[in-house]
Amino acid sequence: MVEKLSLENSINRRNLLRLSGYSLGGMLVGGSVLTLAESLAGKVAEPLNQKVEELLLKPQALVPEFPISAIEPKALIVNTYDFTPKISLNEFRLVVDGEVNHPLSLDMAALQTLPKKSMVIRHVCVEGWAAIVQWGGVPLRELIQLAQPKPGVKYAYFISADRYYESWDLASCLHPQTMLAYEKNGEPLPIDHGAPLRLASPIKLGYKLSKWVIQVTLVSNLLPHRGFWEDQSYEWFAGL
Repeated sequence: MVEKLSLENSINRRNLLRLSGYSLGGMLVGGSVLTLAESLAGKVAEPLNQKVEELLLKPQALVPEFPISAIEPKALIVNTYDFTPKISLNEFRLVVDGEVNHPLSLDMAALQTLPKKSMVIRHVCVEGWAAIVQWGGVPLRELIQLAQPKPGVKYAYFISADRYYESWDLASCLHPQTMLAYEKNGEPLPIDHGAPLRLASPIKLGYKLSKWVIQVTLVSNLLPHRGFWEDQSYEWFAGL
């Protein structure tokens, strides 16, 4: 369970989200069914460059990883805009819902019983810095397979405890090196880096790698809101 959020700072990305009242539920009807207008809007909003980037990046190809000796322990910048949500680990649940046959609601104990992956990869920020980090956690494809997406699902929305939101193409979600991480450099993931769960992947820029993930919603069409930074003109696919 996520405790009530409160902010004292001036406008930042989280303030804007809170003030806007954005929620994925507000754009989904009954939790998974799009209205006709929203469906059409989603098709219009689908990035024109998606297919081109998918072909160029070959989203199922593995990205070379680094040895543990290459880890840069202090290079991963904490970029939380002076705000981190308060999350009760005892009541935390990851919800996987939307257009699926078997919605999931998993606590950390259940998540940690699933197949675990560890990888040492480069995290690349759009601001121009990078860090080699070891992540450990659950491959996202494992969770998606458990939820059993319905035919036609092509995207996933990620909702965070601080109300940050992102959307990915399904192929990138199913990439073998895309995970929901609960460890960083062999230790439990720190809260300022997104605990209890954050996205980690070597195929996307840092602003796609949401922290404090509490919900994954699978959909057939992109909605008018595609991601916090994307809705402010950042590139949607953001592939590396």
